Amino acid sequence: MEIVAPPTAPEHPRPQGQRRGLVIVHTGHGKGKSTAAFGLALRAHGRGKAVRIYQFMKVPTARFGEHRVFEQLGLPIEGLGDGFSWKSRDLAHSARLAREGWARAEATLRAGQHFLVVLDEIMYPLRYGWLPLQPVLQALRERPAHVHVVLTGRAAPAELIDLADTVTEMALVKHHHHAGVPAQRGIED
Repeated sequence: MEIVAPPTAPEHPRPQGQRRGLVIVHTGHGKGKSTAAFGLALRAHGRGKAVRIYQFMKVPTARFGEHRVFEQLGLPIEGLGDGFSWKSRDLAHSARLAREGWARAEATLRAGQHFLVVLDEIMYPLRYGWLPLQPVLQALRERPAHVHVVLTGRAAPAELIDLADTVTEMALVKHHHHAGVPAQRGIED
């Protein structure tokens, strides 16, 4: 490891533009996309801001760790799907749920009553062709100027990356699954 001197001045000049709602994308094959989005949701909620989280692949009855704590905190989180595609019994039904879920999420975006809207795992229904990309891009462009949006999932489309204000790609360096260690409650749920 190389030792470096701590900075004595800011790395970048202080931005002088107006504050506005941001489009933030967390993508890539590494872990942490949803976790980062949930961290932003907690930060905003902690500041008394209205937050809404939609999970495109989770079932409405999901009781993962994030659901339990968000319920305790009064932070709304809603599963819109029927699980990941390999668990689905009817992919046409999964696609219909994604479209119905998008209609709810889009209405939330356009209403402007939330400071932050999280569209967790939305890249999957986009990639599978269950949701057309253009209406999503249009809603992001047309949302009220103060609404922040976080979109998560692997392989974000180039058009979304171009539209976004901030894009973070989580890179996979090493994963415990490759060593045969299964998912664990409290880490991956």
